[in-house]
Amino acid sequence: MKFRRPVYVGGILLTLIVAVGLWHPATGTANTAQTGQSPQFKVDPNWPKPLPNPKDAMGVQHQWVAGQVGGDCVDSHDHIFALNRAFQDGPVGGMFTHWGSTSIPAPPVIEYDSAGNIVHTWGDPSIKSKKISKGYGTTAVIPESLHGCFVDYQDNVWIGGYADGVVQEYTHDGENMLLQIGTKGLCDGPETLNFLRPYPGCGSPGYNSSHTLLNEPADIAVDPIPDPSTGQAGDVYIADGYGNHRVVVFDSKGKYLRQFGSAGSGNGQFHASGGGHPHCVVLGNDNFVYVCDRGDHRVEVFDKLGNFKQNIFLKAPGGGVSDIAFSPDKSQRFMYVCEEDSGKEAVLIVDHATGAILGGFGPKGHAPGEFTNAHTLATDTEGNIYVAETGNGRRIQKFVLDH
Repeated sequence: MKFRRPVYVGGILLTLIVAVGLWHPATGTANTAQTGQSPQFKVDPNWPKPLPNPKDAMGVQHQWVAGQVGGDCVDSHDHIFALNRAFQDGPVGGMFTHWGSTSIPAPPVIEYDSAGNIVHTWGDPSIKSKKISKGYGTTAVIPESLHGCFVDYQDNVWIGGYADGVVQEYTHDGENMLLQIGTKGLCDGPETLNFLRPYPGCGSPGYNSSHTLLNEPADIAVDPIPDPSTGQAGDVYIADGYGNHRVVVFDSKGKYLRQFGSAGSGNGQFHASGGGHPHCVVLGNDNFVYVCDRGDHRVEVFDKLGNFKQNIFLKAPGGGVSDIAFSPDKSQRFMYVCEEDSGKEAVLIVDHATGAILGGFGPKGHAPGEFTNAHTLATDTEGNIYVAETGNGRRIQKFVLDH
């Protein structure tokens, strides 16, 4: 198999892009007429459709409100799943008191069709009465602080939580939990690590070693291709990256197979401080594993046994690499990168083969096509991109591929 050489992309290339007029963040599109190399995208300001206004038993009308969107993913029908945290206690992800008594939280999982209509909603929003020092309760069933979403080759939906120790697999309609990896509220770390968290044993630095426990997982990917060591399909790759610093692999039944990664800045390591290292894990059609090392501004590439292959450095135009997705063609010619920091946010359009930044879209802001805490992204079979925003963004946007 032929491997691509390591690619180092820096400010010089971005400066060139801006200088020749290819980068137009204000319009939310990447203008590539001069090169013909990069796809162009335009935000759909009417997607998704407005959330419902249900009536309660007294006939009072309420408005659904979406909280922070902690992840998004696409199924085989190009339906989009958005994980929102509006049901959580307090303004950290959830509702604000100034929104009034008629605002109610939207369900945790919202399934949209490609036109932006709500197809289905699910997820147990129950909050335990147990309080922690900040006064918030904890989720009773689903992962605390929803984070990471994946629809597998059987159309089952996987979700995780960055303040918990579990990844869960559900049927497509959310009616049945099929598998849970990890133990809810118990993490691979010291039990008294951080009393300000919903679960004090969850957080960094974790032990980075358990074969049964996770520590604040950030993302999930499920492999339809048989494992190189067991020969069985359905391996679950988890970016165990807010408390631990590893990618850990389980089989389809939840049995530990292997792991790779540690805290550090070397090849095959993940940024030692902060959260979300690794922040994403994505399986390419080339049989490689692509992992976001957010703090080190790079995508690390491994084979499926965890052997390091290369770095793709993407410190332009801003901060950390939060998520990636590929174009839907077989060769996955383009890699789309969710790049975030406190000053500027954008989705970069990257040449998959070379790592060169070809363009991008989305400056920081609240208008359609702009981003406030762009967090994850996903692509459908038509090549459209869906970007989820956390923090004060609290929405998901659709960017339509301009054919």
